[in-house]
Order: sequence, then C-alpha cells, then structure tokens
Amino acid sequence: MKHPNQVTVMVVGGGGRCHAIVDALSRSPQVGKIYCAPGNAGIAAQAECVPLKDTQVEALRDFARDNAVDLTVVGPEVSLAAGIADVFRAAGLRIFGPSKAAATIESSKDFAKRLMAKYNVPTAAYMTFDDYAQALEYVRRGSFPVVLKYDGLAAGKGVVIPETLEEADEALKEMLLDDRFGKGKVVVEEFLTGPEFSFMCFVDGNQVWPMALSQDHKRAYEGDKGPNTGGMGAYSPLPFITEEDKSFALEHIMKPVAAAMVAEGCPFKGVLYGGLMKTPSGIKVIEFNCRFGDPETEVVLPLLESDIYDIFSAVADGTPMPEIRWKSRASMGFVMASEGYPGSYDKGFPIEGLEDAASDPDVRIYHMGTATSDGRIVTSGGRVLMVIGFGDTLCDAHGKALEAVGKIRCDNLFYRRDIGWRVL
Repeated sequence: MKHPNQVTVMVVGGGGRCHAIVDALSRSPQVGKIYCAPGNAGIAAQAECVPLKDTQVEALRDFARDNAVDLTVVGPEVSLAAGIADVFRAAGLRIFGPSKAAATIESSKDFAKRLMAKYNVPTAAYMTFDDYAQALEYVRRGSFPVVLKYDGLAAGKGVVIPETLEEADEALKEMLLDDRFGKGKVVVEEFLTGPEFSFMCFVDGNQVWPMALSQDHKRAYEGDKGPNTGGMGAYSPLPFITEEDKSFALEHIMKPVAAAMVAEGCPFKGVLYGGLMKTPSGIKVIEFNCRFGDPETEVVLPLLESDIYDIFSAVADGTPMPEIRWKSRASMGFVMASEGYPGSYDKGFPIEGLEDAASDPDVRIYHMGTATSDGRIVTSGGRVLMVIGFGDTLCDAHGKALEAVGKIRCDNLFYRRDIGWRVL
C-alpha cells in the first residue's frame, strides 16, 4: 500500500538510463508507486512494468490519466521527438521533458548547428547537404579525417568519421542514397581533437542547473578500437576538466543555448545534454541531446544527494529549484554487451551471479537489455547490463566495478576492461 501522502510516478523507457532514473526515484521518501513503460527485467524489481512502447504517446497519456500518475519522467529521445510532452501537457498531466519543438536540438543536427552559429556558441565548422554529389565534392576538397552526421535520430549510430575519401563516399551513399536511417540530410563537420566529456544540466527556460560531469567510451573494444556504440562504459568525476573549464562550459555554452531556445520560441524544460570536447583552442560543442545520456546517467544519478522528485517537480511545474547537492565520491560503470554488438547479436542467454555481484554496498547494477524467461533473467538487447562501482577515488570505483563484473556469468557477453584508462 502506498502512503496517502506519497505520489505515483511513471518513467517512460526501458534501458539502463531508465533503470537509473527509477532507482533514484525509489530513494525519494515522497514517491510511492512507480510505473515504467515498458521497463525491463531489472527495473521490474523496483517498478511495475507496463507493456506500452515509448512511442505510444497517446496510450501512455491515457494510462497516466487512468492510473492517477502524478508525474511522468521521459527517458528516451524517440518519445520526446514524438511529442509526448506536448500530448501530456495538453491533457493537464505533469511531465518532465522538453516539447517536440525543443527536442529538435537533438532530432536535427542541422538545427543545433544553425542555432550555435546564430548565437556564437563554440562548435566545429560545418556544412549541411541533402545532395550526395555536392556532399562528396565538399568532402573531396576538405581534409581528413572528417565527421559525417546523419541529421535525424539514429540511436547513437548516425556519426561516421572517415579517414579516406573512399570511406566517406561509402558513408554518404548509405546516408543520402540508400536512406539507411531514413530520408534526411547530412552535416559535414571539421574533425576536432581532444578529450570528450558529457555535461548534463537540468533546464527550465533560462534557468540552468549543472550536474556532475562524466565521460563515456564510445568504441566497442579496448584501446578505443572498433565501431562506435551507444557507449561501453562511463565514469565521474573528470580529473582533466578544471573548475575553469566547467565554468566556461556553463556560462558560454549551456546557459547561452538555453537562452537561445527561449529566444527562438521553443523554451527547453528537462535535461539538456552537452556533448563537449576540450580542444587545444578551447571547449567546443560536439552535439546536444534533449535528455539524460546513456550510459552517463547510470554513473551520475547515484551521486545525487538531493531528492530527485523535488528536482523533476521544480522543472515540470516551473517552481523554485531546491538546492542540488552531490556526493564527493567517484563512480565508474562497465557495460556488458552481447557478442556481436553493435552489429547483429543473439538473445536469450541466461545471466547468473547478479545477486552476488550486487551484494557489495559500493556496487550497483542497472539492466539495459534484459528480459525474464522461465523465471531466469536472460539477455534481450545489444547492451545488456551496466555494472557500477563507487569509491573515494576513480581507482577504487574501477576496482569495485571490475570485481563485480567478474562475478557475473553469461555465455554471450563481452565488456571493456579499460574504462577510464586515460585518467587511471
């Protein structure tokens, strides 16, 4: 039974990011019942999973209304790009997440680049094309490596960094002639160098509240080799980012972009994610996302000391934000992925040892792609689990996470042992 003063919350989504959000909400004394749509096998231990897809926005609205959901929190960008926040607000339902118009900062790379150019936000030089021949000619005249980005949503797989004209030609054909990700445009960017980092902020219009910084590892294999993935691990804090760096990013990137969205008539409410790079000529923007990052959320939210329900409510309602406090600890997470990921992979492999691995209070396991079969937890996605260790230092956190990963048994999982190698 939920306490009469406790609220009912629904989280939309089903991966590791949503498991981390559910886990953070479960620590709030204000939250009673939690629904998650569609959820996964791990989330089911902390929330009631609802068999609705994250893009069924009208069905989700009806469920929230019929089940007296006090607040809905949106995880994935596909829901936001489908206009879930607009649909909920039109029905008088409280929701944490930006409007469809504001979500364009992620759903269109070209929109984000034009916004940055107009408001003098530091980013790589670029041109946008919808014509294959023109794009190829522009790339031919430039230097390599070059960055090619599909303009729309591509589940983290729409960025290619060709080293040669042949590789660029192949990628442009896929994006503009074969419509691999759908009909769309391609943004061609100059290649920047330096360490990347993720700067997530809670945003309500002109107001911006920074979260702990993190860095994820995109490449599939150790030594940053292999194809790009949605992220194979992450950690926080970042020793290579100074207080001056963070202050610059907040004052010259995150706050001006929030103000620009207001000026453009699409004020942002939710989590604005800045994918940034510390280049030799200063901090620049690689990309913006309109939601919590994945896998960064899994290492950042456990460091939050404040009640996350208060934060979500302040943004959703436009009310004063309480003080946001962070633990002065380190976190590091390892993604365990299905063999073959990010390409094709098999599903349904049993996973054992999870309880043993999670028995240490300095370890947390978030499920990314799991299901239940005959009472057992099995693999059901490309990225399957994220195992996070906590400690007073990154070295301690790394050790805790690796020890826990070693206790998990499954015939079809691989992981990178070198998460955080640059700072360790």
